[in-house]
Amino acid sequence: MNEQLSFVSPEAKIGKNVKIEPFAVIYEDVVIGDDCWIGPHVTIFPGARIGKGCKIFPGASIAAIPQDLKFAGEKTTCEIGDNNIIREFVTINRGTAASGKTVLGNNNLIMAYAHIAHDCVVKNNCILANSATLAGHILVDDFAIIGGQSAIHQFTRIGKHVILMGGSLVDKDIPPYVKGGKFPVSYCGINSVGLSRRGFSQQTINNIQSLYRIVFQSGLTYTNALEELKKQPQSPERDEIIEFMTLSERGLMKGFVSVRK
Repeated sequence: MNEQLSFVSPEAKIGKNVKIEPFAVIYEDVVIGDDCWIGPHVTIFPGARIGKGCKIFPGASIAAIPQDLKFAGEKTTCEIGDNNIIREFVTINRGTAASGKTVLGNNNLIMAYAHIAHDCVVKNNCILANSATLAGHILVDDFAIIGGQSAIHQFTRIGKHVILMGGSLVDKDIPPYVKGGKFPVSYCGINSVGLSRRGFSQQTINNIQSLYRIVFQSGLTYTNALEELKKQPQSPERDEIIEFMTLSERGLMKGFVSVRK
């Protein structure tokens, strides 16, 4: 750490083997775990809680106050887990009184210029590509991939193993295991390549596909499709889809729409 060229508050708690590059600024009430790398011109504001083995690239801003006019200066946090890669000029704001914290789990890749707003929860092994933007109160579940320049509406939920094409405009919940694309964002099949890479058997992938035929291609309303899903053979994937649909407050994205010439 070059103390002459960086500013580190004496009240910050810095772990072992942390390298802090010149011109980084680290305020009070910050905790940084062991073996992290903090690049040049990174700013880490009060309330940041950063785990072990993270790499934060130049220009990133961590735990700045929320861009929310209701924020009244309450004490909140931005909690980042282990082994995350946070690229250039990423912004991650801390929480508001609504939940008290913004959370980024473990082993995520947050590419350049992405934004994670107040009270979001991004779980584990996710990828936010360049300039992906999350509004407040969004949940992104494990292994989700959000394409570059996508914009996600506040209070939206993104399920496990989802992949969204670049430029997606998302204002509805995206259930687990699927691909989303088109305008407005719509069902484009299941994420079969991603599921295969993560160890799902072909039989399981086929079963997931059959379940989503009921949801998105049968012509049933989502309420009736949910009842039909409950009649299908039990599996962890079926239960995950049923739970997601049951808890959805914004409603699901559009179903499959064929393109006719």
